[in-house]
Amino acid sequence: MGYGFGGQNMKPYVSIARFLSLLAAAILGSARSPATTLDTIGVTALRAMTTNLDGRGIRVAQPEAIESAGTTNFEVNPGAVGQPAGLFTYISAGGSTSNFPNALGGASGHAGNVGNYIYGTSYGVATNVAQVNNYNAEHFVTNYLFNVVTNDFSTNFELILAPLPAATPVVNQSFTFGNVTTNLSLLATNPYYLAVSDQQEIDLAYDDYAVNYGTLFVSAVNNGGSVSPPGTGYNCIGVGAYGGSSSIGPTLDNGRCKPDLTAPEGATSFSTPQVTGAAAVLVQAALRGDGGGDTNAAADLRTIKALLLNGAVKPADWTNSDSSPLDARYGAGVVNVLNAYEQLAGGKQIFCASNSVALGAGHPPPAGTNAIAAVSGWDFESLSSSATNDAACHYFFEVSNVMATATLVWNRQSGATNINNLDLFLFNVADSNLVACSTSLVDNVEHIFVPQLAAGRYDLQVWKAGGGGLVSTGETYALAWQFVPPPRLAIAKSGADAALAWPVYPAGFKAEARTNLLAGAWSTNQLPPPVLTNGQDVIWLGPTNDAQFFRLRQQP
Repeated sequence: MGYGFGGQNMKPYVSIARFLSLLAAAILGSARSPATTLDTIGVTALRAMTTNLDGRGIRVAQPEAIESAGTTNFEVNPGAVGQPAGLFTYISAGGSTSNFPNALGGASGHAGNVGNYIYGTSYGVATNVAQVNNYNAEHFVTNYLFNVVTNDFSTNFELILAPLPAATPVVNQSFTFGNVTTNLSLLATNPYYLAVSDQQEIDLAYDDYAVNYGTLFVSAVNNGGSVSPPGTGYNCIGVGAYGGSSSIGPTLDNGRCKPDLTAPEGATSFSTPQVTGAAAVLVQAALRGDGGGDTNAAADLRTIKALLLNGAVKPADWTNSDSSPLDARYGAGVVNVLNAYEQLAGGKQIFCASNSVALGAGHPPPAGTNAIAAVSGWDFESLSSSATNDAACHYFFEVSNVMATATLVWNRQSGATNINNLDLFLFNVADSNLVACSTSLVDNVEHIFVPQLAAGRYDLQVWKAGGGGLVSTGETYALAWQFVPPPRLAIAKSGADAALAWPVYPAGFKAEARTNLLAGAWSTNQLPPPVLTNGQDVIWLGPTNDAQFFRLRQQP
């Protein structure tokens, strides 16, 4: 049997036999010690600065591939994650149950490790989620993503998109469909490789589901080689492993930037659930009003994705270009939920001006004196262009010397094989000079990072191309930004001790020390870990006669 979708003449989809062989290679990799993970990705600081942000009220789905051949093991053992059995519903082709153990399958160590990073009581990001629907991955994919309603594959066939039970805004997928290849001889001899055309069809199915049901798929990009579906979907968050085994972008089909984010782990199976937990926490915060009264916009998958990418911490060797907005290894960087939350809490801010210009014409900052007051914030808007005009929304900022980051996200629309072309520009209003831009023709993410932006008035522009080839005249987008001064390191004496202190937001900065400015390396090893006190990271130092020098440096 083959699978297809789209309600139009298309080739049959990946066969069941091949699908199962692809999933068999999906769960390679082991979890690292999670001792400092919550500190690194901003969860510890977020919990200290807020109340009850732990995923409560949010349902998550966790499809899991069969752990090993000859078994039916795909289930999370509640005892392994410190959660009650009543939190889980187990779902496979054999039915569903809330009992554990049960006849549908057995416990999977992989599933338990994944669950520990999402909601486990010891080191989960979202420890109080409302429900976990734990699916057999084969059943999940073939019943929700590729649910064919005709056996006649020689003519038209149709995909029925069925919503997941109840409201499930976030789905964790710590499996992949294997490596993508353009080598047909390799494809013919190795079932674990996936053709580029197959990748495109898988992406389309996931993208359509995300648009129709508002579901955010957080998906691994694989543990080596080319990035793989489902982490290659336009509307998902594709996750790599920072400091571990991880696939590197761009996508082989059209050179899109994937992964979108990374998290600190040895394999993508376990970096992915950290981002899933962060997404669940942000959805909870959005729905309870932490981002303002427009909770639907705040909790939209585009807003959550924009906030998570914009809050990411850049590794020292992070790089991008105008046409490739994200790093091929790290995406936007290492996820940091505190940064993302602070930008959510800045609230929805309406653009200052909008205008249309002739196709291909310049679009310098328009006249105006108003400005966005929130240096950390977000917006959720629609922008329309036409066959004869491009269009832009303008966000003005009056800033001192700051670190500037902005992320634009929109969806590939349901049934569309292409995307509308949106770009992101940062202009200096005083002289109309372009400071930075992100102008990818293939990505539905644009990202700007300026580590040192001089004081002045700036125009952050969201631009939509007009002309031929429009998917639609209008497009809804989410925009997140941060125009904040880099934190300053202060030192003060307290009795016989000294204290180093710096603001906890923006997160991702660490103090380093050395004993000689002319020789030796800067290191965090000589310093105790900071203690969060009144919104400051504080390191207490005992008395010493040795000379010491200190600095702050951004690092995951």
